[in-house]
Amino acid sequence: MKILVTGGCGFIGSNFIRYWSKAHPDDQVINFDKLTYAGHLSSTKDFADNPSYKFIQGDICDEELVSQAMEGVDTVVHFAAESHVDRSVLDPMVFIKTNVLGTGILLNTALKHSVKRFHHVSTDEVFGQLKPGEDPWTEDSKYMPRTPYSASKAGSDHLVRAYFETYGLPVTITNCANNFGFYHDPEKLIPRFITNLLLDKKVPLMGKGENIREWLFAEDHARAIDLVIQKGEIGETYCVGGEAKTNLEVTKAILKFLGKDESWIEYVEHRLGHDFRYGLDDAKLRKLGWKPEHDFDTWLEKTVKWYQDNKWWWEPLLKDKPVVDRIAQKNYVQSV
Repeated sequence: MKILVTGGCGFIGSNFIRYWSKAHPDDQVINFDKLTYAGHLSSTKDFADNPSYKFIQGDICDEELVSQAMEGVDTVVHFAAESHVDRSVLDPMVFIKTNVLGTGILLNTALKHSVKRFHHVSTDEVFGQLKPGEDPWTEDSKYMPRTPYSASKAGSDHLVRAYFETYGLPVTITNCANNFGFYHDPEKLIPRFITNLLLDKKVPLMGKGENIREWLFAEDHARAIDLVIQKGEIGETYCVGGEAKTNLEVTKAILKFLGKDESWIEYVEHRLGHDFRYGLDDAKLRKLGWKPEHDFDTWLEKTVKWYQDNKWWWEPLLKDKPVVDRIAQKNYVQSV
């Protein structure tokens, strides 16, 4: 099989390619990535020389290049997106262009090339936020996005469904919890806090750390997508959940693994549109045979150890983060 992965130099995309190449060694994988601030060739270093792997640098909004990349492709797995919530607050139009228009171009091209499966990777943030005591979201929950990022992802989800309903394009969608693991860009909460502490800097925690997220190890997410592609029903959506933790719980765990106390926490104001809680009911996916294999505490400790051992990867990324600096000045510093 020939599979096109968009955004394969990003955190989840690179972990997916790493997983897929091991699980399906006979498949040809094409990685199509623009190499923005969140896409790094260094994240593909360990599989870049695989003869079954090919990298194409390109923008999903470039119709001609997308069409060339999709020639002869059987399956598209679409990760490519602007995904940093704080950046969407500062510059929403970039998110609208990439996440909505870019997805539309991919869908239209997939239709023209008669792609056998178009799998779209989305987020739990499209559902808005859960209040204390509310049940987790299901695949049938109402969309209530609250930030430019989540609204743009909601728009892309709707486009994917429309191409199934109108044109019969064989699609599936996964809406996932927050991912963590190796090769995670240091703009995001867990790697930002780890790298800050490794550099003897405090960690900026919003509010009192009361906000709740579900956390999913990136390889478990890759396995879920694989299962949906193999056994999922065309036209259906599947939620991929994780372990619920407050941001304070996550922060304390990182401090513990690095031998530091709570004096390393700097409490800052909430950013605009900071959702209180996310939560997914993944019973539908579990009926297909999926369950997570990596528990949060064990693999968070392994993630901390990975950042300790791989400064070659993340230290160069910190040299060119002007947007994050502006965000920090406005106390919008963490995206989860």
